[in-house]
Amino acid sequence: MTLKINDKYIKDFLAAEDLAGIEPSVKCAIAQVKNKNGLGNDFLGWADLPVNYDKEEFARIKVAAEKIKKSCDILVVIGIGGSYLGARAAIEFVKSPMYNEKKKDTPSVYFAGNNICSSALAELIELCEGKDVCVNVISKSGTTTEPAVAFRIFRELLEKKYGEDGAKERIFVTTDKARGTLKAFATEKGYETFVVPDDVGGRYSVLTAVGLLPIAAAGCDIDAMMAGAAAAREAYSNDTIENNDAAKYAALRNIMYRKGKTTEILVSYENAMLMMNEWWKQLYGESEGKDNMGIFPASVIFSTDLHSLGQYIQEGRRNLFETVINIEKSNDTVIIPNDPANIDGLNFLSGEELHKVNNAAMNATLLAHVDGGVPNIVLDIADRSEYSFGWLVYFFELACAISGYTLGVNPFNQPGVEAYKKNMYALLGKPGYEAEKAKLEARMSK
Repeated sequence: MTLKINDKYIKDFLAAEDLAGIEPSVKCAIAQVKNKNGLGNDFLGWADLPVNYDKEEFARIKVAAEKIKKSCDILVVIGIGGSYLGARAAIEFVKSPMYNEKKKDTPSVYFAGNNICSSALAELIELCEGKDVCVNVISKSGTTTEPAVAFRIFRELLEKKYGEDGAKERIFVTTDKARGTLKAFATEKGYETFVVPDDVGGRYSVLTAVGLLPIAAAGCDIDAMMAGAAAAREAYSNDTIENNDAAKYAALRNIMYRKGKTTEILVSYENAMLMMNEWWKQLYGESEGKDNMGIFPASVIFSTDLHSLGQYIQEGRRNLFETVINIEKSNDTVIIPNDPANIDGLNFLSGEELHKVNNAAMNATLLAHVDGGVPNIVLDIADRSEYSFGWLVYFFELACAISGYTLGVNPFNQPGVEAYKKNMYALLGKPGYEAEKAKLEARMSK
């Protein structure tokens, strides 16, 4: 198994009957995923994706990725939420959080259209000066404000630099198969297009063209990534908690929630997990946070955040539990040197691998937090390979669906996301929102 659940740090917080008591609900949730008959079942395409993906498009993705590698220094990926988090998480997990700064024979990959910060966009444009640039814009509709604005700006930049025909060869569009503003525009302009599947929601889409094109352009092995996801799908085909770690994780989360543990902290001890943490927060936050229910997803990188949030986790409110990602094999070996003067008193570590010290910090923290009343679930994962990434993605996606159904919500919609968009459109004066604008301005003036 590439990923194994270690429950020894949560057992003391469980009653003998807890897992047996929740198992019927979890089995029902698993059946809803398998039979595709639960709430939001139109968006369960990710469940069989690792074996039923579009092989012809997959081949085109690899060809396009090679074209991008050969023709540009910088790939700008434009998207928000699930349209960028998964790809960025994959590149940083497999390659490095400092991927763009490292020597490599693949383009640097920068992400735009995920905020409306003028300074951030201006700085990215400055980085692109004197460089050959390609753009991958990702949006199902093409009308979401953040990516649409960024695409306007970068499309103009490319057309000025390369001409309209030249820009056409450098713009890759991932959008709806047949509908929407962006699809129609891409067809008119002659851009190469890839598909956001109708039955896969944004936060579940990393293993579709949404994530795979930029991931492949960064030199990651997407065949191995899909193989890892396929192996996970097979491994988690059993419908019992005892033999299905994804189901067990979902069960433990719901047991903790029923015991008043309303915040889950995803803990990592590798900087390369930072964006994976962000992807996980969107996946679980959007999937479960509705109907005034759901576990609040937070994250930390230890040991860094032990010096900021560690005090709260150790002795603050006891409404939280932790899920710890333990990456067993480090990508690199760093040996601690000997200091003849021993000025820091650390010569007892001379000759040790830094990863061993990091592992000791993890075990020490687990014991301390458990002693402080914080339940911990540990997920042991083999390494930071593409295969392991694919496995981890599928594990979290399946566990999220099971957990959401066990909680009693639709894990695949996000109605609350539209609230701020409507207000923003009104305040910016979008046609058709005049009445809403007047009401909002009156509220703000009080």
